Amino acid sequence: MVFLKAIIVWLIFIIAESVNGTVRMFWLVPLLGEIRAHQISFIMGSLLILAIATIFIKWLHASRTSQLIKVGLLWLLLTVVFEIILGRFILGYSWQRIAADYNLLQGGLMPIGLVFLVISPVIATKVRSFIERIGVQGSKGVRV
Repeated sequence: MVFLKAIIVWLIFIIAESVNGTVRMFWLVPLLGEIRAHQISFIMGSLLILAIATIFIKWLHASRTSQLIKVGLLWLLLTVVFEIILGRFILGYSWQRIAADYNLLQGGLMPIGLVFLVISPVIATKVRSFIERIGVQGSKGVRV
């Protein structure tokens, strides 16, 4: 059940990241240029992933570090498959174009993002625990 829920959370990531990518293409790139837009989008995407993971981590019921890493690895696998299907078969990108996103020497930030994705369940668990420990209240006075 943990992995089915993890897939649902990943779908939320993909929706959020698609919005992030759309904002980058239509607003940030014309305003800031390609490189700066990618950098800002990367930071925003990482924050989105951490926020979503933190919101849903308790719902996943994954408590052991090994489970959390397995959830992160599932998210990594789903993301890479999604990126290849979207890039190659829907958008028609060349394999070189897709690979460039994974090449740190060419400015591709995807490897860093994927490492962050793998460890995000562990980080989210710690963030969630910290938030609960200090007693942060939600919008209706309900503990998060």
